[in-house]
Amino acid sequence: MRRALLYLLVGSFAIAPAFGQAEEGVYSLELAFPKLFFDRPVDIQHAGDGLGRLFVVEQEGVIRVFENQSSVSRTDVFLDIRDRVRSAGGEEGLLGLAFHPNFESTGWFFVNYTASNPRRTVISRFAVREGEENQADPTSELVILEAPQPFGNHNGGQLRFGPDGYLYIAFGDGGSGGDPQENAQNLSNLLGSIARIDIDNPEANRNYGIPADNPFLGALCGPLGCRDEIYAYGLRNPWRFSFDRDTGDLWTGDVGQNGFEEINVVVRGGNYGWDIMEATHCFEPPTGCDTSGLELPVWEYGRSEGASITGGFVYRGEETPGLVGAYIYGDFVSGRIWALQLSEGGEPENTELLDTSLFIATFGEDEAGDVYIGAFDGRIYRLVEEVDTRVEDPMPALKGTLISAFPNPFDVSTRIRYSLPHEEGDIRLSVFDVLGRKVRAYHQGRQGPGTYQFQWDGIDENGTPVPVGLYVIQVNGESENVGWLMVVKM
Repeated sequence: MRRALLYLLVGSFAIAPAFGQAEEGVYSLELAFPKLFFDRPVDIQHAGDGLGRLFVVEQEGVIRVFENQSSVSRTDVFLDIRDRVRSAGGEEGLLGLAFHPNFESTGWFFVNYTASNPRRTVISRFAVREGEENQADPTSELVILEAPQPFGNHNGGQLRFGPDGYLYIAFGDGGSGGDPQENAQNLSNLLGSIARIDIDNPEANRNYGIPADNPFLGALCGPLGCRDEIYAYGLRNPWRFSFDRDTGDLWTGDVGQNGFEEINVVVRGGNYGWDIMEATHCFEPPTGCDTSGLELPVWEYGRSEGASITGGFVYRGEETPGLVGAYIYGDFVSGRIWALQLSEGGEPENTELLDTSLFIATFGEDEAGDVYIGAFDGRIYRLVEEVDTRVEDPMPALKGTLISAFPNPFDVSTRIRYSLPHEEGDIRLSVFDVLGRKVRAYHQGRQGPGTYQFQWDGIDENGTPVPVGLYVIQVNGESENVGWLMVVKM
């Protein structure tokens, strides 16, 4: 299926468009892998080994691997640990995946899942089967650490290696509502925190070490002492965190209780307030709370906009240049997707990109820094920037209009309708790919004012069906007095 994404660009200069040079952007979603379906995808990762693969974590306990090509039609099961994962369709399950920074040589990767008897979070290391780059060995599990879970929700679940080479792990507050056990403000347990551990230098009594600059290493926190692993705390349910690949900043979305969702830029030793505060608002007590020493979120939104934030990424890719430097995130309940820009000394700027009907469960990033969106309809999406390539008119002109394309998206062919200005002119139609290369050209001859249509069959100049992707239709018109240009992207 050739996916058609339409927007109107009308100009009056009869030259080929300079694709990709954005002046302003309008965004839409397209299926990144139209032939693939997944069961409740909750994480999307790459291995960082240059092999061009993506890995999708399915909540029930399966990790699938496939080539990062839009035409891919199959996945391989990379790991299946359904026999040890507790997943009842709520917030438990296989929730996170992280590849060792030297995965190419070690073959190690790490997962975060919930288990039963007793109910707990498990952080484990697995290894790839020797000679089988697309298949892990489920018997290679080495449990790194475990944390008791008193309830079935608020498990956090993300884990990721930071730019310092340490493994960061997100824990929710343990569940129920309102943090009844006061875990998030209790430094003697891991719940409600982001932990940081050293995988490469284990200590004698455990399968990991503690970085020397962890903020609570050796600190006194009451009779039980502090957990040395804690990097930051006071979080309710940090659902999806990431590092800005340019600055190293750690961003997380934190799911709110019943009023506000929040975004935090996490710093070493920071206390993010839960359950004293929900975002910037007092929670316990509901008024007059002591906010001294608390880190406030960089952004919050209320229930009118969404009810369960899904953290994303600071965009550093090339496919959507208008989003570079913005934090892209969404909401599981409302399906909205936003871009948040922070500037030094300025107010944050939050822009709604899309209002979808999707249950947005996760965002992912490939090796090039381009961002993907996983939803509970089983599909993986990506943002498409519909680029405005208009140029200044060299002379006044009557504008034409590209009216519609049907069917959209198209399978075998699509019908393009266009309306011409009130001048007769010599009309040429051209199809380009997104790199600006001409795929097919049609000479319509002289046409006067009115509405016309043509049928593109998806065949190039050599008689070959074009591959799945985005294509641009250009209508050029020239008369004695003026030229005009119309462009539509499919």
